[in-house]
Amino acid sequence: MIKFLLWCILFVLCWPLALAALVLYPIVWLLLLPFRLVGIAVGGALELVGAIIFLPARVLRAI
Repeated sequence: MIKFLLWCILFVLCWPLALAALVLYPIVWLLLLPFRLVGIAVGGALELVGAIIFLPARVLRAI
């Protein structure tokens, strides 16, 4: 909702910029999508490494 209100304010102040933002937003979102997927994969890999490293401590704590 806040994004829409900010866009409305931008539309009142400078409508060509608001229309350009409206058209370019999906294109930018599609261009950034692979970087998000890589970030998710790297985050998962780091979580896995952390779980492997801390596994002996968890086992010892459970005993």
